[in-house]
Amino acid sequence: MAAAPVPFFDLKTQYQGLRKQIEEAVNRVLQSGCFILGAEVQALEEEVAAYTGCASAIACASGTDALSLSLAALGVGPGDEVIVPTFTFFATASCVRRLGARPVFTDIDPDTFNMDPRQVEDKITPRTKAIIPVHLFGQCCDMEPLWKIAERYHLPIIEDAAQAFGSEYQGKRSGTLGTLACHSFYPTKNLGAYGDAGMVVTNDRDLAAKIACLRTHGMQPRYYHKYLGWNSRLDALQAAILRVKLSWVSRFIDARIAIARRYDILIDEHGLGGMIQKPVVLPHCKHTFNQYVIRVNGGRRDALLDHFRHEGIGFEVYYPIPLHLQEVFAPLGHKPGEFPVAERTCKEVVALPMYPELSYEQQKRVVRAIAQFARSSLRAAA
Repeated sequence: MAAAPVPFFDLKTQYQGLRKQIEEAVNRVLQSGCFILGAEVQALEEEVAAYTGCASAIACASGTDALSLSLAALGVGPGDEVIVPTFTFFATASCVRRLGARPVFTDIDPDTFNMDPRQVEDKITPRTKAIIPVHLFGQCCDMEPLWKIAERYHLPIIEDAAQAFGSEYQGKRSGTLGTLACHSFYPTKNLGAYGDAGMVVTNDRDLAAKIACLRTHGMQPRYYHKYLGWNSRLDALQAAILRVKLSWVSRFIDARIAIARRYDILIDEHGLGGMIQKPVVLPHCKHTFNQYVIRVNGGRRDALLDHFRHEGIGFEVYYPIPLHLQEVFAPLGHKPGEFPVAERTCKEVVALPMYPELSYEQQKRVVRAIAQFARSSLRAAA
């Protein structure tokens, strides 16, 4: 009898555990008759602000819109430049480009996959308007050198914390490490909605007020338009669901960290250190493992993926191509070889199944599959 597949992510199990609370929250919204913004969204904003330690939180329609709203609030537009890593989700750079500005790419640290701070200062020009470090896979970027650069050049930092809700750097939570921070509540995140949802958090109340205005067509007061904004309002249903899950998020994160540690132990027990590199956790960071991403050595990543498919093991490749080589950014004139660490990383990384309800037996099956592949690779090479 074939073993049961191991999904990359499972939302159904978590829902069953929270079903009663979520259904009560949804019914509360349905009975209220208020479905856009309103009391539920305001309550979520207050609770997220308290959780992150920020003065203000502004809910919006998605993590992508959180980035766009933050950039627009800072006045980023045509002719400006914003420094971003080339190894990240498309939205980090696309939001810059959609406002008419130029994303200026940096390479990444080979261990953490985050922006390499050593490359940032050389990218600054008189046109630079902001720096966007991405806290990739649940680990904060190394912020200390970026703070010094930002202070020296009077530049705002926008944290892309889409994958890092609840992560910490030097004891401070993501969201408090820059001028503005952007969270995504896409369903697979540490704190996930049942649809699209996002949030900007900040300690700058003036920027918060501007973002709140921009998300409703730049309207203030009603039907009087101060800015050229757009519609990025959060549904009250999503806010109510997120409020339920926010009360559980610390336990979800603890579970992710425990699962990551079990992966580490299993990989070591199977002697796989020569074939794969486990995630590197910096000593001053709390890594929340939105993803557990390994690096596969020796050009064997794609063969391992084929083996996973055969064995019914879920996986994802974050990311198969760096942003500077994406077709849509071809007009920026980048060529292969410009950012070698990111380009090599795209050919070596794979994310293993990771969600709070992942069982130890499922993890053992995942790592056994890797070990089986490693043994067959050795036999083939003999």
